[in-house]
Amino acid sequence: MERLKPVQRNASAAAAAEQESYRPELVTDEEPRYLRRQKPVEIRRKKLGGKTWPFYRRVFVWTLVGGTLATGVVFAARFALYSPQMLLIKPDQISIAGNHVVPREEVLKLFVRDRNRSVLRIPLDARRTQLQEIPWVQEASVQRILPNHLRVEITERTPIAFFRNGTDLTLIDAQGVLLDRPDGEDYHFPIVTGLSENISREEREKRMQTYQEFMKAVDLVKPGATDRISEMDLGNPRDLRGVLTGLETGDPGQAVTVHFGQGDFTGKYRMLVENFAQWQANAGRVESIDLQYSRQVVVNPDTSEPVAKRK
Repeated sequence: MERLKPVQRNASAAAAAEQESYRPELVTDEEPRYLRRQKPVEIRRKKLGGKTWPFYRRVFVWTLVGGTLATGVVFAARFALYSPQMLLIKPDQISIAGNHVVPREEVLKLFVRDRNRSVLRIPLDARRTQLQEIPWVQEASVQRILPNHLRVEITERTPIAFFRNGTDLTLIDAQGVLLDRPDGEDYHFPIVTGLSENISREEREKRMQTYQEFMKAVDLVKPGATDRISEMDLGNPRDLRGVLTGLETGDPGQAVTVHFGQGDFTGKYRMLVENFAQWQANAGRVESIDLQYSRQVVVNPDTSEPVAKRK
């Protein structure tokens, strides 16, 4: 029994030593100073700034296409602007329609400066404006007909009366535009007086509208009656005065001056044709009649009293 005691002491010492090695105060959180070398991570670098070859192929293709298109546009523009196939060279390349009074030569002279110029470089709006400055031209249009032709379409003015200014006798249209009498043309219109070139065109147009209103009213009462009107005085806007012939007198050369005032032309003219024979029987030869008053008719107003009352 005595021999077993040392062995027990040795076992107790070993257990104490093992317990001592695991004492909490001896355990620390420090990492070991030296670690095993880890395998390096391989970093893959993208070539050419991160773009792939398909991307650069597309860029190249689009650049090539864009350059080709730009070159084509340049050559097409040079062809359109400077090619002999696009140049306006001869007057025969200009067709003109709608002109009856306006001479072809008067239209062509406006395009003289465009000779040997591409039709694409001709200012169409400017030429149209110049055409409309011709007195007989009311509307005009200019069109390009590729590769090297132009088409001009004209709407001429329509005269509705002769215009007397002093001793000169010209034509006038509904807008009050004065027109030269063309050679070889035969017109049958009343003569308009009381206007002058000093009156603005707007005022002339306004008075010509009154003239047209009167002519329509007369023709409405008796078709063809406008042929009996030889002269219209538009000098007084409040009193339209006309010279009429052949008013049931038996003498087609007898002229009667009639004051129609400024309205109701249909009613006044109807009363005139229905009562003229009676007025002439009562007053003798009739030279003038005043219808501008609302309730009375004056025959030969310079020498007589009213002979009738208007209803």
